[in-house]
Amino acid sequence: MKQKAATQRLALGFSIGIAMLGLSACDVDQTKEGELPEVDVRADAGQIPKYEVDVTKTQEGKMPTADIDVKGGQMPAYEVHGPDVEIGTKEVTITVPDVDVELPGDDENPKD
Repeated sequence: MKQKAATQRLALGFSIGIAMLGLSACDVDQTKEGELPEVDVRADAGQIPKYEVDVTKTQEGKMPTADIDVKGGQMPAYEVHGPDVEIGTKEVTITVPDVDVELPGDDENPKD
């Protein structure tokens, strides 16, 4: 029974190996040229806000373990300390013009 299971695993591994070899030998032909859009970005260094940010790596990352099943890895952890930002409000009075709008046909049905 153990020998039959071992033979099946060997056959499965061999089949997967042949399939991967066949897929890695694929020939791909480009059928259409791709084109990137034209982008023009103009900015002076003074127009882009700069922030002082303190980043400290707190944990190392590692790649996932790969077998027939893939086991999850671990992303590195970081602590990020950005600038202190104070937000407030203040009441402001703004003088706006008085605007009267007369639409066509307003003369027929006065509301005053």
